[in-house]
Amino acid sequence: MGSCLSVSMPCDQVVNQVSQCLSVNGSYICNLSENLEALHKEMEVLKAKRDDVQARVSREEFTGRRQMLARVQVWLKNVLDIENQFNDLLSTSTVELERLCLCGLCSKNVKMRYRYGKRVIRMLKVVKRTSSQGEFDAVTEEVHVTEVEEIPIQPTIVADEALLAKVWHRLMKDEVGVMGLYGMGGVGKTTLLAQINNKFTKEKGSFDVVIWVVVSKSLDILKIQEDIAKKLGFWNEEWHQNDEYRRAIDIHNVLKRRKFVLFLDDIWAKVNLLAIGVPYPNIANRCKVAFTTRSKDVCGRMQVDAMMEVSCLDPDKSWELFQKKVGESTLKTHADIPDLARQVSGKCSGLPLALNVIGETMSCKTTVQEWRRAIDVLSLSAADFSGMKDEILPILKYSYDSLNGEVVKLCFLYCSLFPEDYLIDKERLVDYWICEGFIDGRQDRERAMNQVYEILGTLVRACLLVEGEMKNISYVTMHDVVRDMALWIASDLGKDKEIYIAQAGVGLRYMPIVKNWKAVRKMSLMRNDIEIIRGSPECTQLTTLFLQKNQSLVHISDGFFMYVPMLVVLDLSGNVGLSELPLFQLVALRYLDLSRTSLKQFHVGLQELKKLIHLNLESTRKLESISGIANLSSLRSLGLQGSSKTVDMSLLKELQLLKYLERLAIEVCSGIVLEQLLSSRMLVKCIQKVGINNLGEPTKVLTLPTTCDLRRLNLSKLRMGEIHIDQKTTSSPNNTGLTAPCFSNLSKIDISKCNLLKDLTWLVFAPNLVDLRVTCSHQLEEIISKEKAASVPFQKLRSLYLSNSPMLKSIYWSPLSFPCLSKISIEGCPMLRKLPLDANSVVRFDVFFIEYREEEWIKEVEWEDQATQLRFLPFCKLGPDLTGTPNKSNAHTQSINSVESSCQ
Repeated sequence: MGSCLSVSMPCDQVVNQVSQCLSVNGSYICNLSENLEALHKEMEVLKAKRDDVQARVSREEFTGRRQMLARVQVWLKNVLDIENQFNDLLSTSTVELERLCLCGLCSKNVKMRYRYGKRVIRMLKVVKRTSSQGEFDAVTEEVHVTEVEEIPIQPTIVADEALLAKVWHRLMKDEVGVMGLYGMGGVGKTTLLAQINNKFTKEKGSFDVVIWVVVSKSLDILKIQEDIAKKLGFWNEEWHQNDEYRRAIDIHNVLKRRKFVLFLDDIWAKVNLLAIGVPYPNIANRCKVAFTTRSKDVCGRMQVDAMMEVSCLDPDKSWELFQKKVGESTLKTHADIPDLARQVSGKCSGLPLALNVIGETMSCKTTVQEWRRAIDVLSLSAADFSGMKDEILPILKYSYDSLNGEVVKLCFLYCSLFPEDYLIDKERLVDYWICEGFIDGRQDRERAMNQVYEILGTLVRACLLVEGEMKNISYVTMHDVVRDMALWIASDLGKDKEIYIAQAGVGLRYMPIVKNWKAVRKMSLMRNDIEIIRGSPECTQLTTLFLQKNQSLVHISDGFFMYVPMLVVLDLSGNVGLSELPLFQLVALRYLDLSRTSLKQFHVGLQELKKLIHLNLESTRKLESISGIANLSSLRSLGLQGSSKTVDMSLLKELQLLKYLERLAIEVCSGIVLEQLLSSRMLVKCIQKVGINNLGEPTKVLTLPTTCDLRRLNLSKLRMGEIHIDQKTTSSPNNTGLTAPCFSNLSKIDISKCNLLKDLTWLVFAPNLVDLRVTCSHQLEEIISKEKAASVPFQKLRSLYLSNSPMLKSIYWSPLSFPCLSKISIEGCPMLRKLPLDANSVVRFDVFFIEYREEEWIKEVEWEDQATQLRFLPFCKLGPDLTGTPNKSNAHTQSINSVESSCQ
């Protein structure tokens, strides 16, 4: 039998424990409604306190210079967890309350009801405790400013303090968020950006973080993100596994709270900041992004607020840098070395990369002979100079490699055929490139020109060419070291130098020695002193030959062009001593320029050039005949202006047989021929330059037909009283009475010895006139007549020259606006006392001046008012007299002083 275990306990103790247990457990169940209501209230208090803390944090973090305290961040996280638990608890409250029965005194499921009530009580305690912990004296702290990493810069660098200050000042402007620095390779863009980066080491506290990223040619978003993350301090192996999108979110969430500066060095294409995670800089966040690039197009794609070009060093700074690289001891080893060193420095054309490399190479050269040899090599074959192939040319070649399309690359290489510092006429390139086949010659001239200008624009924006304008000629130039790079590329990276022979402007007196003529494709020997060209070379691949401007050239042997079957471009212009041409068998020739030569006869062989497109015979003063020109069945452009061969009836008939002719430059000296010429619609449409000279018989009126293609007009020794315009196509379509422009491309007019003309009001039909010269017109009284004029002239005028017109009294009857005017020259016009100027007439006084030849003239000018006089007198200067002797009078200065005295 088992035994029984007996436990004795006082009765009152048992009763107390049971009652206590029933009391607590009963409150879980019986007071559930009250407990839930209390929890609701405490939770509302907690959430309100949470909202206050978050709002306070947001306000203090707004500037980006403060960040949330870690304990506040933990507290907010706890509140979020509690809120989630509360919502979960609340989702079952209705069910639990419905389980109560007997007026809430007992439950249908006591066990479940008990557990739920207990959770409510526990959460109520947690909410109260968390709420009490939400009292913070401070919720944020100062952001730790990340130390700027100083970028090392060569100690020999020549700092352009003015440029650095200019870039810094521009970058720090509130409205500038993104800045682009562009320029050719090796010009010092990275150095300048590094100097700006290092400047932030002295500007502590102005930005929260400064980030430097090298991008280079292959744009790698992941690498850029990695560099940024490392700088911000949150990169690790786990983060490294994230994809581009996840990385961008993380970077954005950090940088949006920071005032940052991001430097991107050496970008070649648009960098999508948002794809990286970089918030776009604006006035509100006051962040900055600055980058370097070789392409101005990239600046446009990046939507910069400011772009600045980094140019080559000026001669003084170039010499300063070169001296530092060479070293004082080397420069002092011989008295002649400094002068030779300056010449070597000049060959670098201010490019810091070349100055550094070549300066280092020459630092141990202590003999005069070595320095002279360096000059020779840099002049004739720069790619052979030590360091060029390894350290300079490959760096510059990146720009060439980035060009889009083979045609653009061919056009770039073509520009290297011209001498160093040569101003390459853009319109001449149009003719060259059409004949070379780079540009489709089947399209009209305007479309071809648009395509050439697009290509040149691409090369300019890639910093491979520099463009400019002078005397109404738009040109491009190529930096000397870029030219060296182009020639290196054209010669198959120096492997075959005879593919592309460009020895232009180097003082050659004889033809260069060529070992393999069959390999030569392009040859430029222009602007040398070659006297005689001998031989019969087999140039089976030669397509381009530049021999222009060898002013000593007098003879080319008969057989020189015998074996050149592929030649398409031949330029012999400017060889003033060349009077005869050898036998031509150039069946492929498309471009031939014989202008400014002493050619007498149009060679029989020339008549067989069936593919010839462009023929220039301008300024051939000894040319007697061009009979047979009608045989040039493909001819589109013919230049005869300034030659001794003026248009006669016979030539006129031949010209009318050239069915593809588009451009014509001619001289006319016969009234009958002029009449026939102007009656030919086909020829009138082709005329771009025309000289009408000494027609013989006087006539009352010269009527010029309207044409949009006419660009230059010379009128000389004409005996007519008026010039009329055939206005059949010039009436205004809206019948306002205003005259529509008809000579829309006419830019240059020269009128000389037209003694019966009273006025030149017809000039209003040339709205784009740039250069106007009027000389020796003895009865000319006014340029524009008030009674005849229907529109305002001279809005594009740059240069006005008036000479030896003693009756001239007026240019225009009231002040005009001259937006483009740079020069007024007056000589021998004693009655011209008032100029059409007021204080606001001229825009660019930095290039403007008034030149006069007689000392008394300036004293008698009738200015519009005193303000006009004060504005223009400082820009009046006394030019040379008719003998060319400079005048030394200070008459205009004296006039200025007298006017200023009267104003005081």
